Amino acid sequence: MSNRLKYEKSPYLLQHAENPVDWYPWGEEAFDRARKLERPIFLSIGYSTCHWCHVMERESFEDPDVAELMNDTFVSIKVDREERPDIDNIYMNVCHVISRKSCGWPLNIIMTPEGKPFFAGTYIPKENRYGRVGMKELVPSIGEFWENKKEEVLESARQITDAVCSLGDSLRRTETFPLNEKTLDEAYSYFISTFDPDEGGFGRAPKFPTPHNLIFLMRYYGRTGNKTSLRMVERTLLAMGMGGIYDHVGFGFHRYSTDSQWLVPHFEKMLYDQTLLAITYTEAWQTTKNPFYETKAREILEYLIRDMVSPEGGIYSAEDADSEGEEGRFYLWTVQEIEELVGTEDAEFLSDVYNLSRDGNFRDEATGEQSDRNIFHLKESLTDLAVRLDVSPEVLEKRLENLRKRLFVHRKKRVHPYKDDKVLTDWNGIAIVAFSKAAAAFGEKRYSEVARRSIEFIRENLVCEGRLLHRYREGEAGIMANVDDYAFFIWGLLEYYESVFDETYLALAISFCNDQFKHFWDEEFSGFFFTADDGEALITRQKEIYDGALPSGNSVSMLNILRIARLTGNPEIENKAAQMAAAFSPQISKHPAYFSMHMNSLDFMLGPSFEIIITGDRNSSETHRFLELLSSEYLPNKVVIVKDETNQGKISEIAPYTRSHIPLNGKTTAYVCSDYECQLPTDDPLRMIELIRKR
Repeated sequence: MSNRLKYEKSPYLLQHAENPVDWYPWGEEAFDRARKLERPIFLSIGYSTCHWCHVMERESFEDPDVAELMNDTFVSIKVDREERPDIDNIYMNVCHVISRKSCGWPLNIIMTPEGKPFFAGTYIPKENRYGRVGMKELVPSIGEFWENKKEEVLESARQITDAVCSLGDSLRRTETFPLNEKTLDEAYSYFISTFDPDEGGFGRAPKFPTPHNLIFLMRYYGRTGNKTSLRMVERTLLAMGMGGIYDHVGFGFHRYSTDSQWLVPHFEKMLYDQTLLAITYTEAWQTTKNPFYETKAREILEYLIRDMVSPEGGIYSAEDADSEGEEGRFYLWTVQEIEELVGTEDAEFLSDVYNLSRDGNFRDEATGEQSDRNIFHLKESLTDLAVRLDVSPEVLEKRLENLRKRLFVHRKKRVHPYKDDKVLTDWNGIAIVAFSKAAAAFGEKRYSEVARRSIEFIRENLVCEGRLLHRYREGEAGIMANVDDYAFFIWGLLEYYESVFDETYLALAISFCNDQFKHFWDEEFSGFFFTADDGEALITRQKEIYDGALPSGNSVSMLNILRIARLTGNPEIENKAAQMAAAFSPQISKHPAYFSMHMNSLDFMLGPSFEIIITGDRNSSETHRFLELLSSEYLPNKVVIVKDETNQGKISEIAPYTRSHIPLNGKTTAYVCSDYECQLPTDDPLRMIELIRKR
C-alpha cells in the first residue's frame, strides 16, 4: 500500500508513503480534491528526526482504523517543516492563536478547502488519554461538526485566519522606539534573571542550547567587561560540553536536555545546532583561550565532516533520535557491554570518569522507567580528574581517547539512527559560517575546504537563473528560497571571504544581497518578508523577526547589511539596516532578550566597530601574521579586506574607498578605521591590535 507521497523527495514525506492514510503532498491537487468533495483538510506538519512524529505515525497513521476514519472525513496533507518553513511558520502561529500556548511538532491543523484553519493540536494519541482527545474520537467529531454546523465552522475559521493575519500588524506601524545601550542592558538583565548558576543554561527543564543567546552575552562582555556575562557563557558551555547532551563517543550535540542538569537528552542531532554551537565554542576560545572550547569546536566539526558531509560537498540536515524503534538506543551503554569490549579494569575506569552504573543512569522520559543503560557524562573537568587520579592530563587524555575509539568502532556496528540526507541552503549557510570561523581562528585549512565545497555545491545545484533554491536531494533541487536561505548563505559567504580573502565570494555575497532586496524587501514598512514577491500565495505573507531555535532571517540580514555596507563603503545600504531597526523597535524594545541576534546587530551599530584594510602580498608571511593576530582575537564587530597587486582592480570595484590604500615602504600595512574615524596606517601587526584595543 502506498500513497502520493512516494513521488516526493523529502525523507519525512517518504517515511509516510506507505501509510494507509491517503496522504497528499502540499499542492493544488489536494486543495482541488478537498473543494470537489467539500471536505475539510487534515494538515500534518513534522520532520524526519522528530521523535513524537514517529510515535504518532506508528500509533495512528499506520493504524487501518484511524486511516479509514481520516480517509472518509478529510483530504489529508503531509508537510515537511524543513522543506516548507513558510507553511510551518503560518500554521504554527495558528496553533499559538488557538491554544494560546507554545506549540511544537507534530503540528496538526484542520482547515477548510481554502486553507483557513479551525482546529490545531500537536501530538494526538490514538485513543483519549491523559486529557488529550484521541484520533478515534476527534475525527468523527470534526466530521459531524463539518456536516451539521458548517456555517459556525467557517465563521470560526474566518476569525482565526483574521487573527493570524493581524499578527503582522505590529510590524506595519510607523512609530519607533529608541534602541540603544540600555536595550542591550535590558537583554542582559533578562538573561541574568533566568540563569541557572548551578547547572548553567537558562530557565528550567527542558533546556535548549540556543547558542545565539550565548553569542550575545559574549558581545556584551566584550562591550562592557562585565565578568558575570562571561561567567554565564562559560558555565553553560562547560556544563553542556561535559553533560549527557554531548555525544562523548562520537561527538556532536543532541537537540536539548529533558532535565536541568544537561544529562538526559532528546537524542536527535540537528545540523543547525552543531554549527551554531561550533561558532559559539570558537568565539569562546577567542575570548578566553580555554583549550576546552577549541576541543569542543573541533570535535563538533569532526562529527560533521565524518558523518554529515556528502561526497559532493553538501551537508546533510539531521540524524534521528530513534533507532530500532527506540529513542536513544544507539547512544546508550550497559556496564556489562563495556566490560565485554574493553575488560573489567578499563570498564571500571570509564565508569569512574563518565559516571556509569550497573543500575544505569538513564531514565526513559516517555515511560518514566529506569533502565540498566547509561549516558556518558562528566561531573568534573579532565584537569580535575587528572589530579584526583594522580596522572598527568596528557596520560589521561591519551587513555580516554584510545578507549573512546574502541567504543566508537563497536558502536558503528549498531543499527544507526535514520539520517535525513536532504541539503538545505539555509542550514548549509550556517555550516559555512562555522567552518570558516574555525578555519580562521585555529589556522585549519581543512575547514576552509569543507566550507568552500559547501558553497560550490550550492552554486552548482541550488541556484537557478540567478535565484537561490531551498532544498536538494538525490539529484533534484526545488522549492523557492526563503529569506533564511539568502540571509544564512550570505552570512556564510562573508565569513568565508574573511577566512580566505578571495574577493569572488565577497562579490557573490553582494550579488545575493541585491537579489534579496529585490524580492523580499518591504518597500512600505522595511524589513524582509519570509517569502519572495513571486512565491506561492498563502493565507498571509509573514515577516519573521523573533530569534528562536534559529536566529531569524531578518536579524541575520541586518548584520549582513551592516557588514556589506562597511566593506563597500556604501551608506545607502547601511541606511537599510537603520530602517529595519526602527521598524522592529516596538517589538524589540518590549523583550530585547527574545531578539538576541538583533542585539548583536545593535551592538555592531552602536560601535565600536572596525574596518581593517590589509595591503600587501596576501601570500607573504608578513600578511599572514596580520591575519593570524586578527583571527585569534575576539573581534566580532570588524570587517577585513585584503588587497594586493593581484586583486586591487576587483577590490577597488567592490570597495572604491580602498583605491588609495597601499603598502608603506613595500611592507604589509594595516589601515584601521573605527566609527567613521581612521587611524594612521601601520606596518606593525602588534600596533594594529593596539589601535583596535584602545577603542
